[in-house]
Amino acid sequence: MKKEEIINLLPYQNPFLFVDEIESISENGVIGRYTFKEDETFYKGHFKSNPITPGVILTECMAQIGLVCLGIYLLSNELNENVNPQIALTSHQMDFYLPVLPKERVTVISEKEMFRFNKLKCKVKMLNEEQELVARGVISGMLKV
Repeated sequence: MKKEEIINLLPYQNPFLFVDEIESISENGVIGRYTFKEDETFYKGHFKSNPITPGVILTECMAQIGLVCLGIYLLSNELNENVNPQIALTSHQMDFYLPVLPKERVTVISEKEMFRFNKLKCKVKMLNEEQELVARGVISGMLKV
């Protein structure tokens, strides 16, 4: 399955799509990127004079790239244009270290820990453009086709 096809199968659209590109993907993990646009709606109310990306949005970005894209790849043999995957986040544990500002590009790196009975568990981390650790944690979800 091509990287662009995976992005097209994501169950999200703007303004809630936080995947610009997939750099690499395999059975063991995925690396992807997203640039937070200056006009994202959540910046208007999250620190009005000093906009910072909310942690819940950073978690969503890591989940979309690190769990959902990888899950679609792992289920690619069962998918086609008439079957879209259903994905539910079941748990996450995240630690945040640095803020992400408008116009900042982040890289998400995900490593598969376990994929069994359509439950996927991944270790994820987010790096900024200087390759500094922004956040890291563990995300799990259930996948259904």
